[in-house]
Amino acid sequence: MDTTNPNWFLKARLKTRQLLLLIALDDYRNIHRAAEELHMTQPAASKQIKDLEEMLDVRLFERLPRGMEPTIYGETMIRHARMALTSLALAHDDIVALKAGLAGQVEVGVIMSPAMALLPRAIARIKEQAPLLRIGVQLEPSNVLLDKLQHGTLDFMIGRILEKEDSTGLIYEELTEEPACAVVRPGHPLLDNRALTLQDIAGRPWILPPPGSILRHRFDMMFRRAGLQPPVNVVDTTALLLVTALLQQTDALHVMPQEVAQYYASLNVMRILPIELPCKMDAFGIIRQQGHLLSPGADLLLKAVRAAAAEIY
Repeated sequence: MDTTNPNWFLKARLKTRQLLLLIALDDYRNIHRAAEELHMTQPAASKQIKDLEEMLDVRLFERLPRGMEPTIYGETMIRHARMALTSLALAHDDIVALKAGLAGQVEVGVIMSPAMALLPRAIARIKEQAPLLRIGVQLEPSNVLLDKLQHGTLDFMIGRILEKEDSTGLIYEELTEEPACAVVRPGHPLLDNRALTLQDIAGRPWILPPPGSILRHRFDMMFRRAGLQPPVNVVDTTALLLVTALLQQTDALHVMPQEVAQYYASLNVMRILPIELPCKMDAFGIIRQQGHLLSPGADLLLKAVRAAAAEIY
């Protein structure tokens, strides 16, 4: 028997019963007691050990008047038998935990951009695997989600760690940066202009996130850096229902993350203006608590989010 082959035990048809017998012989040092423990006859147990010794071409046990002692080869084989059976026992535990997770529940928080394409793709994938997994999604700004994460009401979140937030005890995996763009209603006169500049759009009416928000600050600074006054004819709101209604009924412009804009453009609700804005939000990523053990269901969703992010970004 060629035991140099890493899968020699497959060719040798090594049986689980032989592994159990090795362990029982180590525990009892007596073939009769070991056979009894495994509900085997003594001759059957002796044959199993003899077959194993012939297969390996070594003596595994010294037959003594008062029982059996493992040789150095026997001790090695017993150690590996214990490891193999422990590993199989753990595999069973993992399967049980996974089955529980497939019908368990997961709570995830998300900011707007990854809620448009990333999270739906991950959820769709998980629902094929685990239709009974209950997935709760909370769509909020990062600071609100971070608070919920630290209070233990979320398994993980997809968002930003803001400079002013206490990030101790958090694990952050960056996914992508978030560029912003300008959007208008379909049929807007500016859509025909392929050479738009910041000067062309500064004096227009705008629907903007309120003062004090990160995007509004960066939007205003974009104009100031170009030596222009930021727009003054402004409606302040982040309510998307109101934003889309106002865009339909006026010639106003709106600034939003590109991923969100692409989603609405695909629904024919709005159009992205042909101008690259030198304005972007900070990168976002997966955030979870250090030392917080994820349930099997949450772990499945987390892996699906990573896989979807690798495809999209």
